[in-house]
Amino acid sequence: MASGGGDNELEVSNKQVIFKDYVSGFPKESDMYLKTNGTIKLKVPEGSNGLLVKNLYLSCDPYMRNRMKKSTDSLVPGSPIVGFGVAKVVDSGNPKFKKGDLV
Repeated sequence: MASGGGDNELEVSNKQVIFKDYVSGFPKESDMYLKTNGTIKLKVPEGSNGLLVKNLYLSCDPYMRNRMKKSTDSLVPGSPIVGFGVAKVVDSGNPKFKKGDLV
């Protein structure tokens, strides 16, 4: 949900999919939950070399199932699920990327 910031910058809620605990068998929707983790401004800080991106597509690959089991390369319960995807640049302080670029 976008809202106006005190300095006329838009802010949106930052949502994460959180891994609850190790699974056996096939993962279920109940093995994870959606968490709103504060808000972020839709502008990179002045003088920053950073990027602000909006996720468009996130992968859900078979290898992720094995990372949900307890092993040496496991996801950590209580942490966000990480993966790959495609995003669009919303704002950039980096000369190599401009608004609208796909990354």
